[in-house]
Amino acid sequence: MDFITKLLAATIAMGTSLTYATLGEIYTEKTGVLNLGMEGIMLMGALSAFATAFNTGNLLLGLVAAILVGGIFSLIHAFLTITMRANQVVSGLAITMFGTGLANFLGQRLGPATNKYNLVGMNLKAKFDNLSIPLLNKIPVLGAFFDVSILTYALYLIVPFAWYFMYKTKYGLAIRAVGESPRTAAAMGINVPMLRYIYTVIGGMFAGMGGACLSLSFTPSWNDGMTGGSGWIVIALVIFATWNPAKAVLGTLIFGGITSLQFSLQAAGVKMVIPSQFLAFAPYLITFFTLSIMTIANQRKKGLY
Repeated sequence: MDFITKLLAATIAMGTSLTYATLGEIYTEKTGVLNLGMEGIMLMGALSAFATAFNTGNLLLGLVAAILVGGIFSLIHAFLTITMRANQVVSGLAITMFGTGLANFLGQRLGPATNKYNLVGMNLKAKFDNLSIPLLNKIPVLGAFFDVSILTYALYLIVPFAWYFMYKTKYGLAIRAVGESPRTAAAMGINVPMLRYIYTVIGGMFAGMGGACLSLSFTPSWNDGMTGGSGWIVIALVIFATWNPAKAVLGTLIFGGITSLQFSLQAAGVKMVIPSQFLAFAPYLITFFTLSIMTIANQRKKGLY
């Protein structure tokens, strides 16, 4: 029971970062914009959050920095794809490559002089620690949901609000209309380009927030490529969740659990029959199969199979 509780706690911690980024991408894609730059944006979010918090000693400033940087990078993507009508896939990949390279470069320039200005190897003096809710955190297994960081507690409100906003308000209806039939939306008086700009930027802000969760809470440090491909998993999670904010939580918990399983087994001293390398790449393998299955299912619905 104790192992399951610890595994669930690690799953929630890992899933927090994925959930923020997935929610952002869902809203972006719902308006008809595909942002494949999530990996680069999350990395830049993680770096800017850590660098700001490390140099100022203020975690909230680090969080704000990550959100702003995520917004700026997604604004670039929005300008290229909406205004300049660049190919969304090419623009997204360019954002990922640029963000990844810039994050790794700045990570070696924004550190203290005592470490040759390198942030790698540095740790924060404080982080977003877990906050326990008395009594609720004692519930067997499920108590793990009430012993998490403030960033995770925030999701308990954000996720249902994101679902309600998307499916129960006129603003959510406008978002879906723009994504499904932009011409019809325009005929209804909706400013299609403006709405796409807004939610592409908001999506990037959430991705930056997801990166900040990694460097300010999950592992309060900076390492090159610390997202480990989470941005690509986010793209698969959006499809897995069928662009539904509520379903996204299930997907992030599954992927977060698989990612955390290896470390939880090692921490428990369990001798693994399955090679640790397999567990390490399992999330990406599942990503591949998820995309394949969902694509085939969609093609069959269209009568192409």
